Amino acid sequence: MPRHNRYDSHTGKYAKDNGPYGLVNREWAINVDQTAKHILFSGQVQGVGFRYTARHIAGRYNITGFVRNLPDGDVEMLAQGPDQDIDNCIKEIQDYFAGQIRDTQIEPVPCNSRYTDFRVTF
Repeated sequence: MPRHNRYDSHTGKYAKDNGPYGLVNREWAINVDQTAKHILFSGQVQGVGFRYTARHIAGRYNITGFVRNLPDGDVEMLAQGPDQDIDNCIKEIQDYFAGQIRDTQIEPVPCNSRYTDFRVTF
């Protein structure tokens, strides 16, 4: 089956076909410029509005993923998008919660097209 360029209504650009069904929207295709990072924030990060502030900050950047509380008192975040956007988002969160964050662990992870927005999960 020949592949053709398809119009991606999310980006407003033509994109190469990513499969036999020509699916190129954000729900099915991962941009090659994207990276993903798994972040753990520890300290006094629960009960201070951390997740909702992180969601608000992430909304300023081209980032998908989630943020959630963990049973051990840490906050977990998965951020996908351009590397610089992720780094800027993390830095802004760290600056905002400088008095609450004791440690931040960041590790690269594979991108997952399942995440099409950034949200607070439980």
